[in-house]
Amino acid sequence: MVRDIVDNVPRARNAVVLSADGIPRGATDGMTEADIRTISAAMAGMQSLSRATAQFAGAAREARWNQTIVEFSHGWVFLIGAGQGAFLAAAAEPDVDLQQISFRMHRLVARLGGNLTAAPRTSAGQAAAGGGGGESPGRPQAAVSSGLELPELDRAVAGVRGARHAVLLDDRGLPRGTTSGISKDLADTVSAAMNGLHAYSRATSRFAGGQDDGLWRQTVVEFQHGWVLLTAAGDDACLVAAADHDCDMEEFATSLHEALPSPGASALPGEGTGGDV
Repeated sequence: MVRDIVDNVPRARNAVVLSADGIPRGATDGMTEADIRTISAAMAGMQSLSRATAQFAGAAREARWNQTIVEFSHGWVFLIGAGQGAFLAAAAEPDVDLQQISFRMHRLVARLGGNLTAAPRTSAGQAAAGGGGGESPGRPQAAVSSGLELPELDRAVAGVRGARHAVLLDDRGLPRGTTSGISKDLADTVSAAMNGLHAYSRATSRFAGGQDDGLWRQTVVEFQHGWVLLTAAGDDACLVAAADHDCDMEEFATSLHEALPSPGASALPGEGTGGDV
């Protein structure tokens, strides 16, 4: 059944089903057991850290995580929920039809239904913290200065409807600059989560196309209430951005890269894909 994705979506490469604690439960043919274990572990970490960025995307009553997308120069990786405590990951070539693979992934989840639900291997409290994508955001941070404000980032955010925040990370993963209104605590929290998300994203390079040294471009996290973007910004630096769900993320990414030029930056799926990608 997992082969439904690669059999029916041109340019799709692989698919893996995994539990929230990184245990592989099924995969398409052509992957070694070692690769399946590596990808499952990386995806489990990715979904956990993705959901940890919910507060950065904006305060919401229900900060539901929808999906995480990783773009490389040689392909894409997609991760969605597949029942309580289970997840579905898929990889595709750069020119895959994004809407088509998203449709097939969600259709597979719907077909399998409760069969994908994975019982927690930890205590109930731990499972609630790590499992199903329905966590509530923490208390909003006070709008106090981080001491790292960059006017360029403020201008980039102000020029795009629905854009919220941005943080520039240096080559050590530390906050180098922020938009106004972000506290030092929030900047540090987001930076720590994004460092981990960056590492897990890069670990999926082989899954995306058999290359261990493929060029990572960006990681996009979609919530029901907004977006978080992590993108390369040249010289091993990264940009982190947050926006409302109706924001044109392609326009926002362009605005940020124009404010802080980034060699090798690429466009995001825009509003035409919306929540379907």
